Amino acid sequence: MKTMKKYCESFLHYLPYSEEDEKLGMVCTTAGCIEVPPRTSYPPDKQKHPLLFRQVAEGRILPEFQMIYITKGEGVFSADEDTYKVTPGDIILILPGMKHCYKPVYEIGWSEYWVGFKGCFFSSLVQEGFLSRKRVFFRIGLRDHILARFSQIFDEIQNQRPLYQFKVCSCVLSLLAEVLTRERRQEQPNYYQKIVEKAKYLMESNIFNAIDIPSISEQIGISASRLNEIFKTYTAMTPYQYYIHIKIHQAESLLEQGETTVKEVAYRLGFEDQYYFSRLFKNKTGISPSGWKKFVISNIL
Repeated sequence: MKTMKKYCESFLHYLPYSEEDEKLGMVCTTAGCIEVPPRTSYPPDKQKHPLLFRQVAEGRILPEFQMIYITKGEGVFSADEDTYKVTPGDIILILPGMKHCYKPVYEIGWSEYWVGFKGCFFSSLVQEGFLSRKRVFFRIGLRDHILARFSQIFDEIQNQRPLYQFKVCSCVLSLLAEVLTRERRQEQPNYYQKIVEKAKYLMESNIFNAIDIPSISEQIGISASRLNEIFKTYTAMTPYQYYIHIKIHQAESLLEQGETTVKEVAYRLGFEDQYYFSRLFKNKTGISPSGWKKFVISNIL
């Protein structure tokens, strides 16, 4: 908690943003922290908040995203038809258009840190399923690195140097990534990780052979369909996609050797059709194998 000491009492900002900021597809709208003592009306200092934001304890709908991190005390959070008991280390995620309310227990109070944000980039995270109204409450625990991100956000807001919005939004992205990755780790059993690690090891060990997912799944002791399901859940890639990825990466290294032809590289990596290999390579890298080879050699010389 040491990283947040200078902000532990109260910090509150509603932020302006320019058309240039909006072109990034993401802007920070508000950020702050406050300690709410026991037997205190919530939110304190209501007049410092725009009218729409004051109704947090009764119920409101916002046109933006907000992330709230509770570090002390107890409270309650309701969203749509779900209600959660809030304790230290919990994160609340508010999505645009979502009816919600939250407040500390009157006799206990709490400490909270928040950041508000919006933009087409964040909206795309909802459209692609990374953010969902079904997942808006996260038990993360008290983490110094999360508090450090909030501290960095507050520092950037106080100084407001050029492109501070860009820096603040990069911190917001870091917070979202921490929440989502930690949630994924918690949801998936340990044996998922062991299966994925073993599959990756087998693929890397057989990088110069033809792609044979059924053989890999057989060595692990599960069906190919089950391996595909577990691998994609854990990595957001299928085993085949991962296999292609490491083969293309290996191909880049082989092509850097000036005497090796594209055909030889394709065959060494288990591709019987060099033209299929070339299409895959260009699809993944944006440049043909021969183009990559020329580019590397020209830059070395």
